[in-house]
Amino acid sequence: MAVIRNLRTGAWRVVELITTPVVPADYLDVIAPLRNASVLRAKIDAVHAETANSVTLVLRPGRGWVRHEPGQYVRVGVDVNGVRLWRSYSITSPPWRSDGRITITVNAVPDGAVSTELVRNAKRGMILHLDPPTGEFLLHAPRPPKALFVTAGSGITPVMGMLRSALHELADVVVVHSARTQEAVVFGSELRVLAAEGRIRLIERHTRADGRLKPADVAELVPDLLERETWACGPNEMLDDLEAHWADGGAAERLRTERFRPTLLTGGGGGTVTFTESGTVVETDGSEPLLDSGEAAGVLMPSGCRMGICFSCVLPLREGAVRDLRDGRLTIAEPGDRILVQTCISAAAGPCTIEG
Repeated sequence: MAVIRNLRTGAWRVVELITTPVVPADYLDVIAPLRNASVLRAKIDAVHAETANSVTLVLRPGRGWVRHEPGQYVRVGVDVNGVRLWRSYSITSPPWRSDGRITITVNAVPDGAVSTELVRNAKRGMILHLDPPTGEFLLHAPRPPKALFVTAGSGITPVMGMLRSALHELADVVVVHSARTQEAVVFGSELRVLAAEGRIRLIERHTRADGRLKPADVAELVPDLLERETWACGPNEMLDDLEAHWADGGAAERLRTERFRPTLLTGGGGGTVTFTESGTVVETDGSEPLLDSGEAAGVLMPSGCRMGICFSCVLPLREGAVRDLRDGRLTIAEPGDRILVQTCISAAAGPCTIEG
């Protein structure tokens, strides 16, 4: 047996020499892209339209996928114009599907390279890159006697993952959802069926007619809101207002929020950003993160949550100054320094050089 194993190992090495610089594993990845547990990928099995600007993708994850928790998200890598871009999407399916599939629901956003690519061009059989599921926006155990979900726009996606997974464990559920119009409500038909069956109390707000959802509106619609365990997801402005309202009511611990983007400052600084590995030079006005500036110029950069939480986007600042867009704090590097900065929440504050 040892002789056979040695022969097989030797034969494989010969094949690697013949096919260099492409090794046999690379050919196998082309034929069976989901086989490699160390390079997590997924194949799109189906594409379902949700609204005029959103689709649900049914994904078949490859080897290495671990079961998610309801409310978590997954980073998805998509090749757009030769550049691999990563974005995070909430998983909208329950974790125990018998076929092993998961679903994500993507809303096209203005100037969103990845979301637009997926909504307009995703096809069955397309291969996407994945990271393991992550996130702390979860239903806790034991389940609360009364639950409230406040969402707007694509903020309904993690909540739908929770409802599809655990609604049978929740006795009293109110869902307050805001969208521009009735037609723009993602999962609108499913939510309305749940309401008709008496499984949830659904309150829809359509901003084109009703205006932006404010805490006072929620308090009027749900008088016992501060008694409920609450999950909220949507635009930062809405979440800021909700957090202030719950804090003023002495119930801050009952509110959990999920943000798709950090709250960033605007304006101030800017300058020339040089990415050393690619030699790319970008002029910026200091209003957008280094990650966005680099990706827009075709620089392949590591990223994760894009919110300053996971630290997947950290790169060395070799020279110059950058500003933290959350609080305005400056980080300055002298020539020869190698100071790690988070590119997703840092912007140029003058000429700077990034190792990347």
